[in-house]
Amino acid sequence: MSEEESTVIFVLGGPGSGKGTQCAKIVDSFGYVHFSAGDLLRQFVRSGTKEGNECAEMMQQGKIVPSSVTVNLLKTAMKESGQSKFLIDGFPRNLENRDTFLSVVGHDCTFVLFFDCPEDVLEKRLLGRAEGRADDNIETIKKRFKTYQDQTMPVIEHYDKKGMVKHVKTDVSIEEVFEKVSAFFK
Repeated sequence: MSEEESTVIFVLGGPGSGKGTQCAKIVDSFGYVHFSAGDLLRQFVRSGTKEGNECAEMMQQGKIVPSSVTVNLLKTAMKESGQSKFLIDGFPRNLENRDTFLSVVGHDCTFVLFFDCPEDVLEKRLLGRAEGRADDNIETIKKRFKTYQDQTMPVIEHYDKKGMVKHVKTDVSIEEVFEKVSAFFK
């Protein structure tokens, strides 16, 4: 199947809104391939290359890495998977990411799955999660929230105007969220 025929769902929501958890459930139930832009970037950073180290520096400052880096990591991962149905979690982070995705991959997403959760709930989840990620400290969390509000919310608003956003409140149980999410994939 060519890239143009692939189904791409952008999964967006604040840090800690349940993107990874719900994507794992969608993969199990509906046969999608899940890519986390953040995980691909963290893997790239661990590669120890000059470019990887530059990205590490940016991420530690709570900044967004260049779109071309992220999109090319995603495009390669999609191609190498040999599959045609993708969940891309935590991407696009900003409108420039979206534009780069369109020009590099050649088509837009099918829809955006937006996990909406109050900031105080997100903060509590991030501080309590056992992943032990370096960016799960209060200072970096505050920067991530600000970046999300300033840069990612305009992406969600852009797709919302086009009628392409599926809103899901995620300040409820994992099961309740998945029940709502499943309706979009059946």
